[in-house]
Parts: sequence; structure tokens; C-alpha cells
Amino acid sequence: MSLKSSLLAGAVALVTALPVFAGEISIEDPYARASTMMSKSGAAFMTITNGTDTDDRLVAAASDVAAKVELHTHIEAEGGVMQMVEVEEGFAIPAGTSRALKRGGDHVMFLGLTRPLEQGDMVQVTLSFEKAGDMVVDIPVDLTRGAMGAMGGKMKMGN
Repeated sequence: MSLKSSLLAGAVALVTALPVFAGEISIEDPYARASTMMSKSGAAFMTITNGTDTDDRLVAAASDVAAKVELHTHIEAEGGVMQMVEVEEGFAIPAGTSRALKRGGDHVMFLGLTRPLEQGDMVQVTLSFEKAGDMVVDIPVDLTRGAMGAMGGKMKMGN
């Protein structure tokens, strides 16, 4: 790796390690990825912290990187098959708590990618909260993050 590449990677790591704030809602450790370079879908993950004394809810997300952006989670369906489904009501973020959007669980889903998600790219995502309003987050693409973890079994997308 060249000195320029090393410095750029270090700067991206430093910037993305810092939380993003909107009022008292903060976003920490965001990253996005696609399963392969040819994928038509991808996802973003992060930890959302509500530092207020009022419950809030992430109700929507938007990005020009995809034709459609939805809030998703995984549920165990018949026969132990993990199924990815849209969470239309969004994700509750109670006052004074954090909610992790992580692989194998809750996440922001990009459907119909308009471009490949390549290592080191930045994806701009607007997160819409019920009370805090809109927050624009620049999310780095990190294809080096580990596997989904101990989900096991099969996975199916859709209802």
C-alpha cells in the first residue's frame, strides 16, 4: 500500500470513528456493504444513541445509492429459515439508550443499487426520526468487515 493510500485510509478511519450528532441523537461506527460487487442490494449498519429524555423512532431512510431504501430486520420463519423483512413502523430508540443496527439483525437496506458499493466509497444516507427529524450521514463502504456471525441456517429475503 502506498503512503498516499495509507494516509487516505487512516483519515477515513478517523473521520468514521467520530460520532455524527443531530440534537442529542448520535450515530456511531456506521458502515455500508454489498455482498458482492454485482449485488443489486446492500445494507448499512451503525449504532444509534438517543441522548435525550424523550423516546424517538427511526422511521425512514433515503439515499441516491439505491432505487429504494427500507428499514429491515431478520426473523426466524418456519423450519428455522431466517427471513429478512421490512419493518414499516421503524425502530424505537428509547430515551437514554442505544440501538445497534447490525448484520443479522436490524439494518438499513438498499434495494436496486444505482452503482456498485466499492471499498472506501462514501454513501450519503438521510435518516428520518419521528421527533429529531432528518439527519444526513456519510457512511463509508467497508467490505472487509467480518461475516454476519452466528446466524446459521438459511436466509430468505421478503415476506
